[in-house]
Amino acid sequence: MMKSIDPKRQAIIDAATRMFLAHGYRNVSMDKIAQAAPVSKATLYNHFDSKPALLAAVVSALCTALLRTMTEAVTESDDVENNLKKIATSFMDLLFAEDGLAIYRLVIAESHDFPELGRLVYESGPLPALNWLENYLRRLNAGGRFNIADPTFAANAFFNLLKGDLYLPCLLAIKPLPSTDEKNRVINQVIPFYMRGILHADQ
Repeated sequence: MMKSIDPKRQAIIDAATRMFLAHGYRNVSMDKIAQAAPVSKATLYNHFDSKPALLAAVVSALCTALLRTMTEAVTESDDVENNLKKIATSFMDLLFAEDGLAIYRLVIAESHDFPELGRLVYESGPLPALNWLENYLRRLNAGGRFNIADPTFAANAFFNLLKGDLYLPCLLAIKPLPSTDEKNRVINQVIPFYMRGILHADQ
């Protein structure tokens, strides 16, 4: 179960998200974020000791819905195909969210000068999702229903199949964001393909 977030922490994350997207990472000071929240500087630094840590928290917050969907899907059902479809839907909604794309562009732009920023962001959002799916696949192996030779590769493959040829053009802002129908079409192609290939059942 996901723990509820402290209201002041959430206010800080919301303010930081707005400020980063409006003004860029390097143009926003911790003082300005405290004013926008609004909270005292002491409260801000009590929750986040640096601006990179705060940006990492922004990314983690964006990924919360995906991680919650992953946990709830497996808790509620042992239907693997249906669980993967729920996870895929949440992932696609996150992947093509305007704020998510904008934050990712910001991180890419700043990571050359602030390499610790990229590491913090990766470890706060994408890596937990990847690790969770890998562990889920390992549990499927342990249950004897599947024989997944390389769960690490299989978890990576799942997310990369969903990105397909849609994600990079959207990240580069040369194509509009896909509609719900377009995202569903990708999901409905990927899930059966994945089940037949990577998740080969021993029957």
